Amino acid sequence: MKLSVVVPAYNEINTIIPILQRIAESPLEGRELEILIVDDCSKDGTRDLLASLSGAADIPHETPAPVAELAHAGKLRVFFQEYNQGKGAALHRGFREATGDVVVVQDADLEYDPAEYPALLKPIEKGVADVVYGSRFLGGPHRVLFFWHYVGNKFLTLLSNMFTNLNLSDMETCYKAFRREVIQSLPLKEKRFGFEPEVTAKLAKRGFRIYETPVSYYGRTYAEGKKINWKDGFRALWCIVKYAFVE
Repeated sequence: MKLSVVVPAYNEINTIIPILQRIAESPLEGRELEILIVDDCSKDGTRDLLASLSGAADIPHETPAPVAELAHAGKLRVFFQEYNQGKGAALHRGFREATGDVVVVQDADLEYDPAEYPALLKPIEKGVADVVYGSRFLGGPHRVLFFWHYVGNKFLTLLSNMFTNLNLSDMETCYKAFRREVIQSLPLKEKRFGFEPEVTAKLAKRGFRIYETPVSYYGRTYAEGKKINWKDGFRALWCIVKYAFVE
């Protein structure tokens, strides 16, 4: 099985290399791997760093060996957005470029651990799931942070479940694994964080088999670079209602 990991990145100069190393070292047990990084017009040096990785002959000598090996083998591909469009738009680009049997979303901020890929892949590999959500609320260890973020996530998940008739515990999770033909078949439109409720609604409408598995969560603060805000919460509310009725 070949795994495509799509990494949207925006101003992640401090974490992009560490997350790529963790992906490269994830326990894939013989599965083939490709990494597709989509830079959303970063302004902090991330874009220049990724440009150095995209040309295998010019990879900086300090690049961790597992990352350099993937780049030299053509299994680490970098795409650059012409202007900042949002996480959803970056994901759309990555999904179009993916060639693996399964596609996994991986944020570039170290909040989720690639060591848990086997748990995400297992239901798909067993043939019982088309999509797997990695839930932060099913018992995995997690950093204790923002109460109101927790309340907001639970509320958005509840509202999404009411419109989709699913019983997810964490609709807003980053960790989602899809059979490639599933995610490439969806007409996705949301360019920012509205991707989460949109993709959930469209998966539910089409009757795809969705599973959940517990994952750990190493959340970060706004001082550490967290980007989602209250405006994105209101957009998610709108998307839940909108995509219950329209494509």
